[in-house]
Amino acid sequence: MSSPSPLFHTLAVIGPGLIGSSLLRRAQQNPAIAQRLIAIDQSADVLERVKSLGIADQVTTSLAEGVQEADIVVSCIPTGAVASVAQQALPHMKSGSILSDVASVRSTITQEIVPHLPSDITYVPVHPMAGTEYSGPDAGFSTLFEERWCLLIPPESTSSSAIERVETLWQLCGARTRRVEAHYHDQICAMVSHLPHLLAFTICDTADRLSTDLRADVLDYAASGFRDFTRIAGSDPVMWRDIFLANRDIILQTLERFQGETAKMAEAIRTGDRDAITERIERGRRIRLSLLENRQA
Repeated sequence: MSSPSPLFHTLAVIGPGLIGSSLLRRAQQNPAIAQRLIAIDQSADVLERVKSLGIADQVTTSLAEGVQEADIVVSCIPTGAVASVAQQALPHMKSGSILSDVASVRSTITQEIVPHLPSDITYVPVHPMAGTEYSGPDAGFSTLFEERWCLLIPPESTSSSAIERVETLWQLCGARTRRVEAHYHDQICAMVSHLPHLLAFTICDTADRLSTDLRADVLDYAASGFRDFTRIAGSDPVMWRDIFLANRDIILQTLERFQGETAKMAEAIRTGDRDAITERIERGRRIRLSLLENRQA
């Protein structure tokens, strides 16, 4: 009995870094996803590494060449470059194909791409809520998306069949999927991803500005709390600069709310309000336990 046809004949990934190379690895292991895999990157060195890893059937630095035969093109590049690269790729994509990207900010980027969409190409952006602080082709692994959420944020009037195909793609990658509206997505990500990264970068920056002796001892004696909380400060600076700027208004609103809660905790400590301190710690602990129960920690 013959095997069922794959979801896509050809899958092209622009930017085979952590997310992109993990998608390629998963597609390579699961033939239900695609028959042919293409990796596109402006760096010849990156593509040489992709070839060495054997995670794509074809590699190219030419965007036009890489996307022209693809049934789906998934852009996995820094947020600040997503819209411009999409605009460059669209004229070369074949009729009936799907454009997607994995950017963690949706409202502004979608508005910059939709006006350039040809009538015969569908745009279905997503955001897999998975990652590490590492980058590059070697950072990826096939189980990165396992049991993680992948949010789909299709523009209005997107065909249901295209949405379903993209949703199936990520389910085949092991992800749990949900469809959300762009502004709501950006609010969620500001709280669960953007603010934590902002705080981690800022805490490390604060430590770096201590007096020489104190700075050295802080780094030498860093306990698990400092190490665990600042792990994500090892993430790519350019990528996070672009995210902070792209989601500027919502991040600032979220940061203002956080600062208000921090001020309340500071006041409780200042006045020795044991009950208020304990209540806030217990509330934080409940949130952490809920992550464990939801298989997100």
